[in-house]
Amino acid sequence: MKIGFNGRTVVVTGADHGLGRSIAQAFADLGASTWICGIDAVKLAETAGGRIQHRVVDVGDRDAVQRFIGEVGSVDVLVNNAGGVAGQVNQPIENVTPAQWQAVINVNAVGTFNMCQAVAPGMKARKSGRIINISSGAGLRPSLTGIQAYTMAKHAVVGLTKQVALELGPYGITCNSVAPGFIRSNPTTERQWESYGADGQKRLVDSIYLRRLGTPSDIANAVIFFASDLAPWVSGQVLSVDGGRA
Repeated sequence: MKIGFNGRTVVVTGADHGLGRSIAQAFADLGASTWICGIDAVKLAETAGGRIQHRVVDVGDRDAVQRFIGEVGSVDVLVNNAGGVAGQVNQPIENVTPAQWQAVINVNAVGTFNMCQAVAPGMKARKSGRIINISSGAGLRPSLTGIQAYTMAKHAVVGLTKQVALELGPYGITCNSVAPGFIRSNPTTERQWESYGADGQKRLVDSIYLRRLGTPSDIANAVIFFASDLAPWVSGQVLSVDGGRA
C-alpha cells in the first residue's frame, strides 16, 4: 500500500524545530495540506513553505488554540508534538518553584489537552480523524532529564491518549502516542547530551539494543504509520521508538 495524504489537512504543534519540523515536512512530502504552530516565528517560517503554513500559537492558551483551529477548519490529522522542559534543568524537588512546574505542565499536558479539545467537535461531526500525541520514554519510566514536572506531564500525555481513544473511538477517531527515546534534535537535547560527558554518552548508547541514537525521521515515520490507512484499527496505543530499551 502506498501511503499518501493528498486532500487531507494535518496540524503539527511545536514544529518550529526538531521533531515537529521533521514530522511536518514528512506529511507535506506525502501530499498533506500541513499547518504548523509554535512560539518561535523565525524558526516556524524556516519550516514553512510549499504545502506548509504556519502560525504563532501558544498551545497552553486555550483561546489561542481555538482561534487557530477555527482558522484551519477541518482537521484530518492532529499531531501534538509541542512539549519539552521549558528551558529548565534538573534540581532537587524541594527547589522547584510553582512557576517552573506550571510552565512544563502547560506546554506538555495542558497544550495537548487544548488541541485535542479543539479538534474533537469537527472530527466527531465527520466521524473520522487521527490524533497522535508525542509523549516520551519519560511517560513510561523516570526521565533521563531528572525534571519532575516533565516526567509527570509525559505520563499525563500517555493517560490522556488512552482516555481520548476510548471517548472518541465510537466516532471513528483513533488516538495513539509515539514515545521517543533520546534524540539529539534541538538545542536542549544537545545541552543534555553534552552534560553526560564521554562516559555518560557511551553508557546511554550502550543501553540501547541497536547501539545508536535515533533521528527525527525515525519518529516521523512512526507518526506517519499511525496517521495512515495502515492503522485504521489501532487506537489507545503507545509505541516506543527508542532503539530498544530494557
